[in-house]
Amino acid sequence: MQTDLHLFAAAVTLPLAGAVVAGLGGRLMGDTAAKIVTLLCMGMATLCGVGALYGGWTSGFGPSAVPLADWINAGGFHATWTLRFDTLSVTMTAMVLCISLLVHCYSLGYMSHESMPVYRFFAYLSLFTFAMLMLVSSSDLIQLFFGWEGVGLASYLLIGYWYDRPAATAAAIKAFVVNRVADLFFLVGIGLIYVQFQSVRYEDIFAAVPQVAGAPYTLFGQSFRMVEIISFLLFVGAMGKSAQLFLHTWLPDAMEGPTPVSALIHAATMVTAGVFLMARMSPLLEVAPNTRLFVIFIGATTCFFAATVGMVQPDIKRSIAYSTCSQLGYMFAAVGVGAYQASVFHLTTHAFFKALLFLGAGSVIHAMHDEQNMFRMGGLWKKLPLTYAVMWIGSLALAGVFPFAGYWSKDAILNTLWAADSGMSHYAWTLGVITAFLTAFYSWRLIFLVFHGAPADAQMRDAAHESPLSMTIPLVLLAIGSVVSGIALAPYYIGTQQAAFWQGSIFNAPDNSIMEIFEHVPGLVALLPSVVGLAGIAVAYVFYIARPDLPGALARSCGPLYRFLLNKWYFDELYDRIFVRPYTALARILWKDGEEGAVEGLPRDLVQATANGASDAIRLQTGSIAFYAFTMLAGLVVVLTVALCG
Repeated sequence: MQTDLHLFAAAVTLPLAGAVVAGLGGRLMGDTAAKIVTLLCMGMATLCGVGALYGGWTSGFGPSAVPLADWINAGGFHATWTLRFDTLSVTMTAMVLCISLLVHCYSLGYMSHESMPVYRFFAYLSLFTFAMLMLVSSSDLIQLFFGWEGVGLASYLLIGYWYDRPAATAAAIKAFVVNRVADLFFLVGIGLIYVQFQSVRYEDIFAAVPQVAGAPYTLFGQSFRMVEIISFLLFVGAMGKSAQLFLHTWLPDAMEGPTPVSALIHAATMVTAGVFLMARMSPLLEVAPNTRLFVIFIGATTCFFAATVGMVQPDIKRSIAYSTCSQLGYMFAAVGVGAYQASVFHLTTHAFFKALLFLGAGSVIHAMHDEQNMFRMGGLWKKLPLTYAVMWIGSLALAGVFPFAGYWSKDAILNTLWAADSGMSHYAWTLGVITAFLTAFYSWRLIFLVFHGAPADAQMRDAAHESPLSMTIPLVLLAIGSVVSGIALAPYYIGTQQAAFWQGSIFNAPDNSIMEIFEHVPGLVALLPSVVGLAGIAVAYVFYIARPDLPGALARSCGPLYRFLLNKWYFDELYDRIFVRPYTALARILWKDGEEGAVEGLPRDLVQATANGASDAIRLQTGSIAFYAFTMLAGLVVVLTVALCG
């Protein structure tokens, strides 16, 4: 056990060493040395993480603690930097490290022609990985919030890596600001937890949940249960980080960063932090049924919304980005019905096939000289045979086709939604099945537009070539994960061994039997997602191969609906009118009238009055003795007059 704990601690801290060395010494050591350092640290961290997972798997997980250092000691509050060694932390750590290592390797080829210094890029990647590991290995909410804000900072740096591009800097700021809005709710939730539980340590919170489950809290003159308020606040924080409906607008714009960044943010890391938080706080959510209903509603609606937008996007990366948003909706819907294990299972399988799709898209963009519009591609399968093959695998996994990874995890979620047997869960199941059709449609729309049909630019197509080994090897490894991860992990995550596997890390209340009954849904219900997935692929074939004239004709005949979807339900325009423009107008008033007019104007007016007074006084100094004598005589007359009259 001690060896496993040491491996776990090394896995968490080694990426920080790579980030510090490359970030602070990169200018001196150069790009090549910085790449080597970060890659070596990430490789060793991955070996340690996988070793810790294997050790915990064979000898049993804790939960155990790995104390590293004292952190905060203020009055009666004491927080330490301690790593939590349990199933959820270790599996998340191993997964994040595997994906991050492959993204680091892929970046060697993808960023090889970059004119800007790339040591910063690799340092940011390692810093991002360390922050995510701090988040998933936390033993209390303070350390989790540190990692939470750390991935926000690192994502800002990575999205805005090309700081000379206005679109990239605007996207980085947007991601940072939207996440800060959600993080305010999260921070208030942590504060209320400390007020209610007198601790921020998971063990203390979870142990006290039965005693405080009925504690009241008065808000706006109404009495609520404290655990409902806290759970709601934590979920709003998760909505921002995981780009759920209303707080999702930053995610597609994050595509302005380099493609490896898109894979890292959208696959196993930042956007899944919200799902991890909900799974970690499962003991609290189990006694907050109203919050869980809200979670189901937001997750299911996000799932459908993002799929409708993704099927009309012309940009290859944005189409995959909306797919991420949609799949996260599935995960949150599962959390809402108490199927935390199914949610984390889909999180894990999704990491492999979504990273594969993003990096595959990067290979296409690399071959097409940075072109991202799918309608300007076509006929690339002969030029990029390996990329074509792995994109097939990723799309089949995303569509939930048997036996690929997505089939095992997404179907499990849909079955839990049906088995929950409530009005809200049936709402989520219905939208989930519709989304399964849309997902298959737009994933194969991408395949057909990019790799089949007549090339829109024959000259560009002829110049395309397969990516170097540093990019294709990660694609092959991710493709293998997209095939085998579902069937290999299903017995442990959602199958016969789940109770022992998740013991001590995910909690189901005694009355929550969802993970026991979900496999007993009617056969038609279990089969329907696969049927609609195959139907989505068939419709995409008809639209983009058999009858390529149909999409244009349909877009023209349904013009308002097409524009509504193309403009992402007009959320950006709505937020611009409601928040951005009034805020900008208020800021301009405070700037022009407040700061420049009053704050800066008053001293300026005083200075001007003093200067004018001095100028008038100077004019009195004429140098004439007669004038001075006359002035003195006049003054004397005034003084005497006042004295005699008084």
